[in-house]
Amino acid sequence: MQHPSILSRRSFLQKTALLAAATGLGRVGLLNARAQTVPSDYKALICVFMLGGNDGHNMLVPLTGAALANYKAARGSLALPDGNTQVLAISAKDGTPYGLNSGLASLQPLWAQGKLAAIANVGMLVKPTSRAQYLGATVGLPTNLYSHSDQLISMQAGDPFGSGGTGWAGRIADATRSMNAASTFPPGISFAGPALFCSGNVVQSTSLIPGYNLTADGLAAWPASAASAKSQALQEIVTFNSGLSMVQAANDVRADGIELNGMLTGLSGGALTTVFPGTGIGQQLKQVAQIISLRGTTGMKRQVFFCALGGFDTHSSQSWAQWDLLKQLSDGMSALYNATVEMGIPDQVTTFTASEFGRSLQPSGTGTDHGWGNHQLIVGGAVKGGDLYGQFPDLSLGGPNDTGSRGVLIPTTSLDQFGGTCASWFGVAPEAMTDVFPNLGNFATPNLGFLG
Repeated sequence: MQHPSILSRRSFLQKTALLAAATGLGRVGLLNARAQTVPSDYKALICVFMLGGNDGHNMLVPLTGAALANYKAARGSLALPDGNTQVLAISAKDGTPYGLNSGLASLQPLWAQGKLAAIANVGMLVKPTSRAQYLGATVGLPTNLYSHSDQLISMQAGDPFGSGGTGWAGRIADATRSMNAASTFPPGISFAGPALFCSGNVVQSTSLIPGYNLTADGLAAWPASAASAKSQALQEIVTFNSGLSMVQAANDVRADGIELNGMLTGLSGGALTTVFPGTGIGQQLKQVAQIISLRGTTGMKRQVFFCALGGFDTHSSQSWAQWDLLKQLSDGMSALYNATVEMGIPDQVTTFTASEFGRSLQPSGTGTDHGWGNHQLIVGGAVKGGDLYGQFPDLSLGGPNDTGSRGVLIPTTSLDQFGGTCASWFGVAPEAMTDVFPNLGNFATPNLGFLG
């Protein structure tokens, strides 16, 4: 039997790879610039990606008039009844009533408080597209619509034709990196594995696993002085400049991992009192909150984060499955908002949902097929909430927003407009906006006004 204090080759490789991801594959000098005061102009942008293609048509539903009639006719057995516990009533600023899926109960109160908004029928577009243009192929269309793998890349990249190797949050981080000039802490962090979303041309994407202990194996010893001596010896080894580039690079990664682990481990004792759910997405968002709470130590002024929740590819048994997933999403996002209130920065942190595409209005048995346009939610103190932004689509099968006859809806709001509004709030200069969203100029309203 292998002694537990001996580090196996596999364990060593796993930990080295994790540390490399945790530190962005390079010496970042996590605490080179320890800011002793909390940055007053700090801002964070957090994406919660619903992997699989969330059915936005049953996340946000109409409750009146022709829209409701069209919704019920198209959805059939999947339609959420109005006026009971499956729908949480909300109203837009113009008085139009809508319903949120009851799985979003934790978020609903933020609508009335003006901290939650909905963005209608968002999707990947090259330029504004009508049904006639789509059917006649007279307008450029995104590549490989309805493909999970392709649209997962495109939605994170903000590129209708692929990735180009960068994500739109990474390019936002590139455009605002001068605001973090006093710090070398990673500005883009994913808690859902390596994410294109946070990768820029200059900024690297850093990946962390929530709750993972980066402490090196084999350092435990008795008495405590022996353990301290081991730790000190390791610190001396990893900070010694051997002159060998490969050895030095490995040591730098290990040193950053040790330093980052100390920071995160220190937070586990309860730096924040806000209670987060024990779900996967809840723990990802808890780690986001903990990293944000370190801003006074790291000196960071701008950070982007990526979190993800899977299971939204609901070709069958959708009703219960989606409700449960939306409850996890809602509980986690509301806890994060509460944590920002606890930290006194609710207007400096904005969290939004995303997904590779929506789903068809017409059901396929007990589920739905891949679609296109999709509704999204955005939460934060800077959100001009309690309202719906963009154009709510016509929900009639074969109607003006349908690509055919099944309710695969053409987006009425582009990802460029949605992301551009976030980028503007984050501090991206107008002249740099086309570097982040090259197609933004194709749309008459580049800023939708839901952040202020």
